[in-house]
Amino acid sequence: MKQPVQASVSHHEREVEELRADREMAVEYLKAAMQELDDPQHRAAGLLALRTIAEAYGGLGTVAEQAGISREALCQSLSPKGNPSLKPCWQC
Repeated sequence: MKQPVQASVSHHEREVEELRADREMAVEYLKAAMQELDDPQHRAAGLLALRTIAEAYGGLGTVAEQAGISREALCQSLSPKGNPSLKPCWQC
């Protein structure tokens, strides 16, 4: 009898789970993301990493509220409209 095939988990979902579970790793991930923002060729990767961290810690709305900025402003800065090198933001 064949074994049932388990559904796979997307890389993004797994990444979010790992960041939630390991705060020290999330801090290092955040540091690396911030460094990427300084290099125009790597800025999109840094912004995607920031968006992933935001999702792991309550979503963009929660992060924006805690930072004292509007969710719309944060989402725009992490979306193709605010940064054309990014894919659409699924959280907005």
